[in-house]
Amino acid sequence: MKIKDRIALYFTLISTSMLLAVLCVIYFTFMRFLKADFFERLTDRTMVTAKLYLEADEISRDALSKVRHQYLQKLNSEVIRIYDGKDRATFIGDSAQYWTKQTIEKVRKLGRLQYTDGERQVVGIYYRDNQGDFVILASARDQGSQNRLAKLLKIMIVVFVLISVILLLLSRWVAEKMLKPLNRFMQEVQQIGSGNMEARVAVSQNKDEINLIAQSFNHLMEELEHAFILQKTFVANASHELRTPITRMMMRAELALVKERTVKDYQQALAETVEDAEKMDHIITGLLALAKMDLELINSQLSPIALDDLLVKISRDWQNQKQRQLSIEQNITQKEQPLVLANAVLLQIALDNIIANAFKFSQGQEVKAILTDTANALQIYISDKGPGIPLAQQAEIFKPFYTRAKDQGFEGEGMGLYMAQKIIGLFKGSIQISEQDGPGCTFIITLPRINPVLISI
Repeated sequence: MKIKDRIALYFTLISTSMLLAVLCVIYFTFMRFLKADFFERLTDRTMVTAKLYLEADEISRDALSKVRHQYLQKLNSEVIRIYDGKDRATFIGDSAQYWTKQTIEKVRKLGRLQYTDGERQVVGIYYRDNQGDFVILASARDQGSQNRLAKLLKIMIVVFVLISVILLLLSRWVAEKMLKPLNRFMQEVQQIGSGNMEARVAVSQNKDEINLIAQSFNHLMEELEHAFILQKTFVANASHELRTPITRMMMRAELALVKERTVKDYQQALAETVEDAEKMDHIITGLLALAKMDLELINSQLSPIALDDLLVKISRDWQNQKQRQLSIEQNITQKEQPLVLANAVLLQIALDNIIANAFKFSQGQEVKAILTDTANALQIYISDKGPGIPLAQQAEIFKPFYTRAKDQGFEGEGMGLYMAQKIIGLFKGSIQISEQDGPGCTFIITLPRINPVLISI
């Protein structure tokens, strides 16, 4: 059964159960009211009978009967008896012993009695008179109340069935309207496949469960897309970067085996083969490092990081470990501490890669890092004294395995800036290269700023 039908069914069952309970309460309350009202009418009949027959001594019995039938409306199947001290029926003219002596005695003992005998209601009173003590019992069938209750029951059944049908239809309409975002979500999910992993489902402004599901799904798709890209990138990079040295090694070995050569030629071929093998080793190491880095990016835990303290630590590490001078300058305008939400280890790796690149191309000269801020972001300017980066190459340097180091006589596999960009992007930041004339290059790292007050709260 579909969720829509289940919601409609549950809502209808709950609503109709409550409606049925209300109708039952109304029915039985009305029934009790009619019963109590009929008992009061019977009691009035017994009191009027007592006044007519026992108080009016000067009026004859026939005259009293005539008055009684003329001015008192007779109830359905009405029976009235007046019993004297010897439990004999008297006055009315009908001497039939309608009630047992036990009932008459019970009325004398209690003074007033009312009970139900099958479909009849009975009222008895103990009446003291100057002529003696009497017991008056009256009985009748409340046919009018039974007719009213039968009509009320039919009306309630019709109303119950009608309202149940209306509730079922309304609940289906409400359930369909409520689940409309879920249906749209399912349609959007069905459109996502391996060919469009970047697609996302629409997220509304409502803070309901369906919106939370959509947000969670989008977050899951981001991780799946990242893992998918990781797999494709690793395979593409491995096949592209390893094919060239392997091809050279195979061709060199085949040429060396074609004919007899001198020892020097074999030594040269082996040396070139070793060189290609070392390059392959560097490439494989870089690929594994990239894959490991991607996995760390996926599973990284974020926490508030103070950029000023992190830059001081990085500068101290470069000074102590590699004897490189990294000068730090701060131009902070806000009073709050310069905090960003990041992973300290990964962020230091990203900054170290950019700083290492700056030291490499400036041949070990001093590198300068300036920390500035805006209202909502923090920026780090890392400047070197190298030859600079041509505008045509600035869009390529963040690609994996792209490097200019070999052209200028440096070692490098083109992985540092690529990993740095991925790490900064994970923290909702960006990396840019400042356009400037002449030598030198400046990388601008921008990261969103967080408020320390909100963290403490």
